[in-house]
Amino acid sequence: MTLPVLTTLRLELADGVLDLCLNRPDKSNALDDALWRELRTAFDWADGEPAVRAVVLSGAGRHFCAGIDLDMLGGITQRIADADEARRREKLRRLILDLQDCLSSIERCRKPVLAAIHGACLGGGVDLVACCDMRYVSAEAHFAVREIDVGMVADVGTLQRLPHLIPHGLARELAFTGRTLSADEAVRCGLANAVHPDRDALLAAVRALARQIAGKSPLAMRGTKEMLNYSRDHSVVDGLNQVATWNAAMLLSADLNEALAAAREQRLPRFAD
Repeated sequence: MTLPVLTTLRLELADGVLDLCLNRPDKSNALDDALWRELRTAFDWADGEPAVRAVVLSGAGRHFCAGIDLDMLGGITQRIADADEARRREKLRRLILDLQDCLSSIERCRKPVLAAIHGACLGGGVDLVACCDMRYVSAEAHFAVREIDVGMVADVGTLQRLPHLIPHGLARELAFTGRTLSADEAVRCGLANAVHPDRDALLAAVRALARQIAGKSPLAMRGTKEMLNYSRDHSVVDGLNQVATWNAAMLLSADLNEALAAAREQRLPRFAD
């Protein structure tokens, strides 16, 4: 097994947990063209690599993510240049859809993704963590949906995912005002699961939880994530039908047999990747 060689992300794999760190600390991990696409490369790899059972997403330096890189934003006009206005607009639409897909790769990844957020998480950073399965914060972490302050509509997932994570009224308040949401408020409203004193304590706690998750049945974990995502976007009746179909195919597995044997023998189960 060989880890992908990337320029904007740092990857380490141990005990079934992939540490995936945004690695542009001098730019507060702002999302430039390379980072957008390398996120997709990394999560597609994590999805397909059997040895990966959980992913911890963090950021190097003082801040988790300052949002989209302003140089990239400023260069969009040149990237979509065309003599025909309609073709320019079509190029822009395709660019937005591609950036959406870069982040949606986190949801598509079959492995649980835990975000460890410290410092600032702004704009595109909120889009990024909204795709993760769980979010944990350090005491100084803060969030803001800043697109409104640069005269644009957030377009890569925040407005679609945030109302599923926090009350609708609060999601609208953040999107309409661009105000800052503190770590404590993030926990109170359900955006984050827990707050830790500092970045070191945060990473230690999140990695410990990821290792716990990595010890569970990979097949059951994959199905659980799929069912949760499916049920978010469908009715209760549709969700129940989907999980019945899943378990009709997957319930009678080697993982189930191993879990039952481990319980009888009073030992920890040992699941195949």
